[in-house]
Amino acid sequence: MCAIAALGVLASTLAAGQPVEKPHRINQIIEQFEQGRSAFHNEHWYFFTLTNSLFLLDDLEKLLASLKVEGSRPRLTPIVRIPYWGDQEYKHMIKPLLTAGVMGIIVPEVETREQALKLVQSLRYPPQRGAKYPRPVGNRGCCPGDAPRYWGLSLHDYFVRSDVWPLNPEGELLAIVMIESREAIKNMNEILSVPGIGGALIGPHDLSLSFGVGTPESNPGAPEVEEATATMGRICMTRKLPCGTFHNPDIDVRIAQGLRLFPQARTTGPTPR
Repeated sequence: MCAIAALGVLASTLAAGQPVEKPHRINQIIEQFEQGRSAFHNEHWYFFTLTNSLFLLDDLEKLLASLKVEGSRPRLTPIVRIPYWGDQEYKHMIKPLLTAGVMGIIVPEVETREQALKLVQSLRYPPQRGAKYPRPVGNRGCCPGDAPRYWGLSLHDYFVRSDVWPLNPEGELLAIVMIESREAIKNMNEILSVPGIGGALIGPHDLSLSFGVGTPESNPGAPEVEEATATMGRICMTRKLPCGTFHNPDIDVRIAQGLRLFPQARTTGPTPR
């Protein structure tokens, strides 16, 4: 259909009062969340961690290839946890991951608003003339390499949608922080208030050690950790952000607490919403 004809169809649809179908989401975590549903590892997204080894880049490349669907979005949304903490410099690693098609970055041990802001800036391009959402000012460099094809988009559409959600409602990138220390708990509301932060995960094992409630090994189910998890759930519900934890003995309880982001596979039973 030519462009003029397509505009005619659109005009007729609007005149008839019929809803115009919005472009489908590329990022399935955002899609699930916007529909009031939870997002599970290996069902809607794939949690890939580089944190515990520096020698997994080949495995990541194979994973991305296995998720690719030609001409469409990947069958699972690839999210990568990088091997750099919030107080370290990691911009050099972000761009290659985004260029490969990764749709979200998780940074461990984010403890301050400034560290959260640094993550958002690393995922954003510098604002262009007339930008709707110019701040925080991004420092991501051009160009996107294979990412547009990997997402199933044209180069133009990729640039339009390669921004952080929910700051940019059309964005498909997620800047996710991990909350893993006393200091992070103290600053949690400020961290999650940074424009462009798209989600949070409690790191219950490290958090239990930071609280000093290990046995002496990590104790992810400690009351102090559970209280922090519930607090984060309340904050995330207020701010309309997906959040989660790596300790999920009862998915229904977590969902009732406001958690919607699960880095483990769904357990058997009723479909969580």
